[in-house]
Amino acid sequence: AKGGTGTRERDLSAMSKQYSSRDLPSHTSLKSRETGQGTTDELKSKDFKRELEERERQAYRQSQKEKARKEGKALDSPPQPAKKSRSEAISMANLDADDPVDGSDSEEDSDSDDDTAMLMAELNKIKAEKAEEQEEKEARRRDEEERIRMENIL
Repeated sequence: AKGGTGTRERDLSAMSKQYSSRDLPSHTSLKSRETGQGTTDELKSKDFKRELEERERQAYRQSQKEKARKEGKALDSPPQPAKKSRSEAISMANLDADDPVDGSDSEEDSDSDDDTAMLMAELNKIKAEKAEEQEEKEARRRDEEERIRMENIL
């Protein structure tokens, strides 16, 4: 601001060379992302669709296991995927009719079925033991309450 033309009324900006720290520029640079924090290069190389489909399959399997557990049943086999992946379709196309088909998958399935059956039997056994312990605890508590009630009456 310019001052007047009278005495001691000069240019006000020439009077002082001091300025406030609030007048200085601050926060002039932004943080940059480090590797592992979702940089654009990392995001370009990810296959989001495949990851999403895999997470959905896992969530579906988990929900099926929860339903089976609540009903007290074992899941005999994992649910079959609705569509085959591209690599499976290519490998199926490359098979010749004369090539023998491996039967090793059926052995692995039967082993996993046996394991599942054993695990479910063990689980049912543990549940029965816990129920028995709970009944004994409840009986002891009732006996103790009855004894206390009898002492209070006398």
